[in-house]
Amino acid sequence: MKFTAEQIAGILDGVVEGNPQVEVSKLSKIEEGVEGALTFLANPKYTHYIYTTKASIAIVAKDFVPEQNVSCTLIKVDDAYKSFSKLLEYYNQVKLNKFGIEQPTAISDTAKVGKDIYIGAFTVVGDNVKIGDNVKIFPNCYIGDNVTIDDNTVLFSGAKIYSDCVIGKNCVINSGAIIGADGFGFVPDDQGEYSKVPQIGNVILEDFVDIGAATTIDRATLGSTIIRRGVKLDNQIQIAHNVEIGKNTVIAAQTGIAGSTKIGENCQIGGQVGFAGHLTIGNNVKIQAQSGIGRNIKDNEVLQGSPAFSYVDWNKSYVYFKNLPKLAKTINELEKKGNGNN
Repeated sequence: MKFTAEQIAGILDGVVEGNPQVEVSKLSKIEEGVEGALTFLANPKYTHYIYTTKASIAIVAKDFVPEQNVSCTLIKVDDAYKSFSKLLEYYNQVKLNKFGIEQPTAISDTAKVGKDIYIGAFTVVGDNVKIGDNVKIFPNCYIGDNVTIDDNTVLFSGAKIYSDCVIGKNCVINSGAIIGADGFGFVPDDQGEYSKVPQIGNVILEDFVDIGAATTIDRATLGSTIIRRGVKLDNQIQIAHNVEIGKNTVIAAQTGIAGSTKIGENCQIGGQVGFAGHLTIGNNVKIQAQSGIGRNIKDNEVLQGSPAFSYVDWNKSYVYFKNLPKLAKTINELEKKGNGNN
C-alpha cells in the first residue's frame, strides 16, 4: 500500500511542507528511516535525526522550525505522537481490511455468519455457530459447536474457541490463544489414580476484551469462566476454570490464576504473578511482578512479594533484606566481644 504526503496530511488534518506527491509504503523509526518510509519526530532528544534521516516523509509538530536543511517532506500537525498513533491505527485497519471466505474451509451448514466477514483458509466452523457482522477470522482457526462471536471481533491465525463459548463485540484474540479448554479437574481414588471430572461449563468474553498470544482460558466445571468488558490479557497467561476477572483489569504475561478466584475491576497485575484458588481480589488492586497471592485482597491494596504484602512495607523491608549479611556479621562480632568481656 502506498500513500502520498497529501493523502496522509488529509487523514491527520496536517500541512505539507515539501513534495505533496512523494509516496511512502512503510513505517520506520526516525533514526532508521529509509527511502519510501514514513517516520515522526515527537521527542526533542531525537531532533538531530530529522537532518540525517533517509525517510521520505516525517510527521512533526506545527511549531517545529528546522535549523538546517531537511531532505524529507514534512507534515506539520498539532501533536506529532498522537497523529502518528492515529496513522498506525488507520494503517492497521487497512491491513486487516479483508472480506470473504477463502478456500479450503470447513463451515457447518447450520452455522450462521453475518455481513462483511472474513474467514481465512483452513478454518473450521462447527455446528450452530453464530458469527456477527464484520468479524475477521484469520487462517487455521477452530470454532467449536454452539460458539457465538459478536460483531467486529478479530481472531488471528491459530486461535481456538472450544464449544459453547461466547465472544463479545470488538474483541481481539491473538494467535495460539485457546478459549474453553477443559478446566484442571481430577479426583483421586483409593489407589491414588485420578479420574477426570467432566467440565461442562463455558467461557464468556464480554465486549472489548483483548487476549494475548498463547494465553489459555479454561471452561468452567459448571457455569462460566467470565472475562468482563474491557479486560486486557497479555501473552502466555493461564486462567483456570470458574475464574472471573472484573472489567478494565489488565494482566501482564505469564500470570497464573487458579480455579474459582474472583478478581475485581480496574486492577493492574504485573507479570508472573501467581494466584491461589478460591480467592477474592478487590477493585483497583495493584500487584507487582512475580508476587504470590495466597489470601483475599481488599480494594485499593498495592502488593509485592511472595507471599505478597504491602508494597510500601516491602520496599522498607528490602533495605534490611539486602543488608542481612552485613547485619549478621555485625551481630556475630558484637557477640564475640561480649563473650570476651565475660
